[in-house]
Amino acid sequence: MRRTRIGFLICLLSACLSSAYAQQAAPSTPVSPQSSAQMLGTLVIIPAYGEVRYPNDEARATFMIEEQDKDKSVAASRVNQKMKQGTEIVRKEDPQAQLKTRGYYTYPVYADEAQPRTTSKARQPVGWRVGQYLDVTTMNLAGLPKTVAAAQKLLALNGLSFGLSPASNRKLEEQRIAAAYQNLTDRVAAVAKAMGRNVADATMETVDFEASGAYAPQDAMMAKNMRASAMEAAPVEEPSFEPGETTLNMRVVGKVRFR
Repeated sequence: MRRTRIGFLICLLSACLSSAYAQQAAPSTPVSPQSSAQMLGTLVIIPAYGEVRYPNDEARATFMIEEQDKDKSVAASRVNQKMKQGTEIVRKEDPQAQLKTRGYYTYPVYADEAQPRTTSKARQPVGWRVGQYLDVTTMNLAGLPKTVAAAQKLLALNGLSFGLSPASNRKLEEQRIAAAYQNLTDRVAAVAKAMGRNVADATMETVDFEASGAYAPQDAMMAKNMRASAMEAAPVEEPSFEPGETTLNMRVVGKVRFR
């Protein structure tokens, strides 16, 4: 009986010691998910924006010629002849200009019918309309009015726009990136101040230029569209043009972590 009582006391003492050891091993205060996030720091997504402006140094003009005649061959011949002469005029006035012909078209012209048709017989054309376009790209903006006026003796000015040459676009790319990054840096400092944090505690984890492919229009050109009637041999007064300027934009998004 005495041995049984001693064995029971030994078992009870062992259980108490195990419980005390378990309490000492467990943390006194559990770590909440919020405390863990604070240990990692605060991640802030900051968008920024930069732009540069530069005077336009390139013009893109579109000329056209259109003729109509009962004989398709006659109309096509007049178009071919006038387009050739007009092209020679542009080359003479602006030898450095880049020229490209395009959009040659031929389609029939039908007589107007006042009364509804009562037969399914195919209509016969009463004439043919033939035309063609000439694209001119030049950096000679000073001589552009003279070139256009000379070409308008034979061709019609169908459209005109101003923009930046490829060389100017490449030149401004570095300035555009620098402006966007500077704006991002300024915004990081402003965010740190608003949060009551030290800007020195900020670490730039990611810099995403153009905001993951959300591209803004790169060619925000100031286009001036103009139209004129084709004139043969008659003198044309020189037009007045204002090339204006182009604004290039860039978006950037930065992921900044404050420790």
